[in-house]
Amino acid sequence: MGRPLAARGRPARALPLTALLALVLALCTVPAPTARAATAPAPPAAAVDAYWTAGRMAAARPVAVPGEPAAARPAAAGPVPPSHPFDGLPQVGTFFWTDATGTGRFCGGTVVRSPHRDLVVTAGHCLRSPDPRKYLAFVPQYHDGLKPHGIYPVERIYLDQRYYDLGTDAGARWDYAVVRVGPREDGARVQRVTGGFDLLPYPGYDHSDVRLIGYPGSSDARYPKPLDCSSSTHRYTSADPAAPGDFLEIACAGYIGGTSGGPFLVRDVGGYALIGVIGGYHTGGDTPDVSYSSYFTADLLLLYLHAVRGDTPAAPRTPA
Repeated sequence: MGRPLAARGRPARALPLTALLALVLALCTVPAPTARAATAPAPPAAAVDAYWTAGRMAAARPVAVPGEPAAARPAAAGPVPPSHPFDGLPQVGTFFWTDATGTGRFCGGTVVRSPHRDLVVTAGHCLRSPDPRKYLAFVPQYHDGLKPHGIYPVERIYLDQRYYDLGTDAGARWDYAVVRVGPREDGARVQRVTGGFDLLPYPGYDHSDVRLIGYPGSSDARYPKPLDCSSSTHRYTSADPAAPGDFLEIACAGYIGGTSGGPFLVRDVGGYALIGVIGGYHTGGDTPDVSYSSYFTADLLLLYLHAVRGDTPAAPRTPA
């Protein structure tokens, strides 16, 4: 199965090596999840490339999350590090699709290293809805209406069954997804084109230098650029009984709607490792200056393993 873990750099610091090896062996013996629904065929790369013009990508709106917004937490107590727009990184990009009403939607994602060079990690709430998603595809380093590395149709989406069953609040601990994307029109796989980051489980909560990248939805910019910010993270234990769990918390200014799925990145020997994605507690937070991520555990590694093996993904359960 190649490299299901970040074998280089920081992982041994977060989890003892013996425990990490035991975890890998356990993952290798896990049976495939029960098939619940057939996966819809991915649209051809040529079709999504033709559909997602610069104008349509610019007009897309942030992912819609059902339900009323939760009561806001107080803003960050101390100074909030600023964010600034930039042209992005090749490994970080945007999913685009149209919803049941034909409205274009978007959400962030990050290419992670995998044996078949075709996996992207995002927030679960971005892709949890059972509504039809047409022209669903990934655009690495999207900025200014451009597709600098091409566009990759989505083949399969892997979410934890508990996240489907419990919903975005009660299931907030599992707000992540592993997405398998097909090759672009010339047959190239995404990781071969852009490179990828290591996926780091059990990273710990306290990091002094974390890079947070997100794509904001804003009517002020015709073609929004991603935001970049460096800040520290710590543990946030939810006080909301409807959304229990422990989450990574980071203060970075200006991360408004649309930044969901954007990566929490830390330096490792290979460049960067992915330790979180904007989501989790209240699908990423209640204010633009404080963001959250579900904590990466073996549950995410199981999704990664299923994606590598090409198992049938979990799906919303059919009501009895």
